Amino acid sequence: MNADRRLSRPLAFVATLAGIVLVTGISHAADSAAAPERTIVVLAGAMIDGLAPKARANVAVVVRGNRIVAIRDRNSRDLPADAERIDLGSATLLPGLIDSHTHIFLQGEVPEEGGYDVQLLKYPASYRVARAIVAARRALEQGFTTLRDVETEGAGYGDVGIKKAIEGDIIPGPRLFVSTVSISTTGGYNLEGYAPEITVPKGAQLIDGPVEARKAAREQLDKGADWLKVYMTHRSWVDRDGNLESQPTLTLDEIRAVVDEAHGWGRKVACHAYNGIGLKRAIDGGCDSIEHGLELTDDEIQQMLKQGTWLVPTLAVYYKDWDPADTPSGLRDRKRTSVHAVSFAKALKAGVKIAFGTDVGGFPWTENIAQEFSREVELGMTPMQAIQSATVKGAELLGMSGQIGVIAPGAFADLMAVPGDPLANVAALETVEFVMTGGRVFKAPAPAGR
Repeated sequence: MNADRRLSRPLAFVATLAGIVLVTGISHAADSAAAPERTIVVLAGAMIDGLAPKARANVAVVVRGNRIVAIRDRNSRDLPADAERIDLGSATLLPGLIDSHTHIFLQGEVPEEGGYDVQLLKYPASYRVARAIVAARRALEQGFTTLRDVETEGAGYGDVGIKKAIEGDIIPGPRLFVSTVSISTTGGYNLEGYAPEITVPKGAQLIDGPVEARKAAREQLDKGADWLKVYMTHRSWVDRDGNLESQPTLTLDEIRAVVDEAHGWGRKVACHAYNGIGLKRAIDGGCDSIEHGLELTDDEIQQMLKQGTWLVPTLAVYYKDWDPADTPSGLRDRKRTSVHAVSFAKALKAGVKIAFGTDVGGFPWTENIAQEFSREVELGMTPMQAIQSATVKGAELLGMSGQIGVIAPGAFADLMAVPGDPLANVAALETVEFVMTGGRVFKAPAPAGR
């Protein structure tokens, strides 16, 4: 799919909710080679472009078609006179945000719905697709114009279809990088705990041995995976000495086969790894990003720096729904957050490349995705570092530097705006009043008087 063509089609305003106009209808009538490219000038009181160390005041961003063509002062005489103008007043304009760890086919393990197992055992595929469509829209409403979705949790290759529908302007949603089915080993993923004579579905493709690992990688890449997702650890618990332990899954030979195959296709591998042997194998095996990385040793951090391995920490999700403190699972929940905070701070100080990821889907899509920014700042990032983890850094991870995650001439016109100053209070990113994706306005303040 040609990205420029996909992002050139206009959207129609159809609803006003709480003073915000959401743009949902898609018109193909104007989609012709002869149709002129629209020029839009977005005016804002401040701009964080993803690159500069501080905000720039009183800006005008000139958009033509699906690209940014110029950045001017707000009162510049060089602005195109015939352009449509969107005046955001004193709002802060930012690049569209990038969440590098999501699950659009999960809705959180909501107890009243029966938890994770019910989603795989009782929900029809069509129902899960419908909810994934809503999740994708929900991300876009919050200013996230790009997602790396790291597996469908039993929904097969449904993410490939959602991506295609977004690219074909069938549904609204962020740019998607999809990981399809994911890979683990026998005994290394849910569903679990059923009678041994009953075969139940699993939330991942299970392999044993490097031959099966390579074949699974080939299958998933052939069927549309942009990234491969591998589970290098599974269960975790606190041992008798109070240490966090994690069950390793793939052997070093198995993960090397997956990584070698992915790299041969020009693709990359994201590895879920908490700590211990499994995390060490992930780094040794050449994983491109460590997902979660709850407990990193000093040697592992140095190895990540040497190899250029990314960390996508997903902090906030581990502070949710703790079990009682006097239970084994409650001890595990609390230990996870304590070691995670230390590891995140050490990795940040050492200069490990860190990209923003939330694990949303692991918690309900009804929650605010941008809550992760506050955890990043609480644990040591400056507000600017946190913003860059979801803009220029996310773009680098995805191989899209200069195309997304920045406000600069030549980049895709992915923009969002918030009414406050996120450099003074990063929680301002939780209130989004304007979203543009590929030059099309998806969400905007309602006109005065409406």
